Formats: sequence, structure tokens, C-alpha cells
Amino acid sequence: MIVLDTNVWVRYVTNDDQLQARRAIKLLESGSGIFLPKTILLELEWVLRAVYALDAVAIQSALLHILGLPMVTVETPHQVAQALNGYKNGLDFADALHLAASEGAETLYTFDERFVRKARQAMPVVKAVPR
Repeated sequence: MIVLDTNVWVRYVTNDDQLQARRAIKLLESGSGIFLPKTILLELEWVLRAVYALDAVAIQSALLHILGLPMVTVETPHQVAQALNGYKNGLDFADALHLAASEGAETLYTFDERFVRKARQAMPVVKAVPR
């Protein structure tokens, strides 16, 4: 099993450097299993949004494509699926992943009022830090 760093996934998704994109595809086609940590998925979403200015729909599509590749095994797939669902429903991807990774916690406190509002309906464990 191998791990591809975020920059390899960025080349694969964006094809902004054709030589590196071909090398990324070659790695994907090598027959090795690929482990995808949540942290790389989190950074990939950030890069696609902040650097490449992709919208949430395009990012969701790219992430689902990667996760659907037969050679890819993602860390805690149920948490990633929950995070992608939260992202699809308007949560920031990082917040959705933090929430999904906090399964079993009684409460997730935050100063981020937007996170509280967006998460409250589906996940009432998110609360604002008391004043």
C-alpha cells in the first residue's frame, strides 16, 4: 500500500502540469493499493477551493471520483462519507470532517456561529462556546 501526497492528487485532479499529471496517473495505474488519509483529503479540498477557486460542487465531484477509484482505500470511510454529506449540505468541509471524526463526543464547542447554525439541524452536538 502506498500514499500519495496532496500535490500528487492536485495534479491528477487539475492536470495543470501535464507531465506531473501523467506521472500521477502512472502511479494510480501501478497496481499498488493507495491509502488516502483524511488529512490529505482535507488539504486537497482546501487547495482546490483556495488556490484553484473551484466551487463546492466541482470539489465534491472530484473527491467522490477519487474515493470511487478501485485502488483507493480511505481512512475511516464512514467518517469521510458523513463529512461529504455535511459538505454537500452546506457545511465547510473541514468543519464537517472535524464533526464526523468526533463521533461519540457529547458536544463539539466552537466560536464559529455559522458552523453552529449550519450543523444544528442535522447534528445538534455542535454548540457555541458559552458566554
